Amino acid sequence: MDHTKINISKLNLYYGRQQILKDINAGIPEKKITVILGPSGCGKTSLLRCMNRLTDLHPQARLTGNILINGKDILNTTDDITSIRKMMGLLAQRPYPLPMNIYNNIAYGLRISGRMNKRMLNKRVEHYLRQVSLWDEVKHRLRDPAVALSIGQQQRLCLARGLAVDPQIILADEPTSALDPLSSQAIEEKFNELKENYSIVIVTHILRQARRLADHVIFMYMGEVIEQGPADAFFENPQQEKTKLYLRGMFY
Repeated sequence: MDHTKINISKLNLYYGRQQILKDINAGIPEKKITVILGPSGCGKTSLLRCMNRLTDLHPQARLTGNILINGKDILNTTDDITSIRKMMGLLAQRPYPLPMNIYNNIAYGLRISGRMNKRMLNKRVEHYLRQVSLWDEVKHRLRDPAVALSIGQQQRLCLARGLAVDPQIILADEPTSALDPLSSQAIEEKFNELKENYSIVIVTHILRQARRLADHVIFMYMGEVIEQGPADAFFENPQQEKTKLYLRGMFY
């Protein structure tokens, strides 16, 4: 039986008077790839943003319910928000490298964690760039601005930067939507390797990608979870009518 890394119960999200998420109950298994699937505007990204409390950045946002990570409720806690977010690496739709060189994009997070030794920094920067298969491409240009990289390389750099803070969870919001097919494939292959050590949650509306990557699926529609479970059962034997229609391409 899979150990549950994140347990979400009775979660509701409001922006002002508008309800975005409605009574969400869901489990994210440990060291698996969980795909949150559904048509545009169904609440997938909002659910992801609740997991690392990015909703706190919106004064209009109000959350009720519980999100337990390792059994600890991150919505009802006195813990520092930064320490909660450090548990998670976040990969956005478009890569946002820091406005500094390639080396410092990785070293920045390490320095914040108090790791200042130059030799150790060099080793760790190389380690994380190797983790995302970027080292051989950039080792001779570490002092170049990160924005000089191709967009696919930038996305892998952002993934490496996220890994450098030693997260337990990787959250990825449509992480290949801005990438060419080859770069997308590189990111997908990386996720399959990384799930040995991390719990990964990916938001996508691309069915083919979900089929390739998912161990576990959460299907959403209009702010609600319609169906969830192991990927094989979800794709081969869906239980809910809305799921069947979506998998047949009846709505997007």
